[in-house]
Amino acid sequence: IDKIVLPSEEETLALEPLDFEEFLWAMGEENLATLIRKQFEELKPLPEGLHRRASGLLREYMLVGGMPKVVATYIDKRDFSLVDQEKRQILTLYRNDVARFAKGYEFKVVSVLDNIPGQLSKREKKFTLASLDKNARMRDYEESFFWLADARISNICYASTNPIIGLSLNKEYRSLKSYMADTGLLVTLAFADKNATDETVYRSILRGNIGINEGMLVENLVAQMLVASGHKLFFYSQSGHNEGEERMEIDFLIARPYAHAAGKPRISPIEVKSPRQYGTTSLDRFKNKFGKRIGTQYVLHPKQMHVENDRIYLPLYMGCCL
Repeated sequence: IDKIVLPSEEETLALEPLDFEEFLWAMGEENLATLIRKQFEELKPLPEGLHRRASGLLREYMLVGGMPKVVATYIDKRDFSLVDQEKRQILTLYRNDVARFAKGYEFKVVSVLDNIPGQLSKREKKFTLASLDKNARMRDYEESFFWLADARISNICYASTNPIIGLSLNKEYRSLKSYMADTGLLVTLAFADKNATDETVYRSILRGNIGINEGMLVENLVAQMLVASGHKLFFYSQSGHNEGEERMEIDFLIARPYAHAAGKPRISPIEVKSPRQYGTTSLDRFKNKFGKRIGTQYVLHPKQMHVENDRIYLPLYMGCCL
């Protein structure tokens, strides 16, 4: 592969899993996909029945993921155990690719991959290298993170030390979160301690009746949506350990046109909430600290859309529109 020369007239394309809109198309829900985007653009909620329908389909998408063969199996059989088998085969292929192409540091790549579910299940989802090796340093593992991201297995989310337009100018390479590029694969990887995940487990997750950390799945899902929309991933974190600092954690930062600045881009913070009851303390503190740099704020949650001044509360399924 390293000896292949691409002709200058060829264009390299990055292939991603099916996004939520494409999943809806595959499920025969083209009209719903169109309506979701229309209502987002008009800042109007879906009718309650369609809101419940879209929310249910999003949960199916979260479990199935967007790998084409997996989606085809789900549409054909509607059997989560068969879906899980397909996803396990993909993860096996990933491991085989690591062994073939990550020569010299394949153990580190696999260690990072296997630790993604555990890292995302923490309250603070920044990747802690000490969980791999108490003496680990980012310079020893950064190639492993880059390899997984370049292979489209994971999505890296970097800390922004100074959130301004041009987020890449102030990213902290040593502070990152690592998401799976496909949330369906994250579900299977989280249950990798068994040879198969039973259909009843999937059904329990689908109904919200199992004690899994749903927050990690939902946040990974939003990361996947943002990448599918063309965004690089950034977050903001302030520990509150220094004098005069307040603790805050903003899940994602993106740049979007801001109506109150003549359409010029501003930083839009995004908070992801999986429970129906939650607070927005970090978002309030972030707005107070950075003031005019901040444009529209977004809270992605399980409930209906509503607008409060510059803060828009979006149902999770509208994350694909950002």
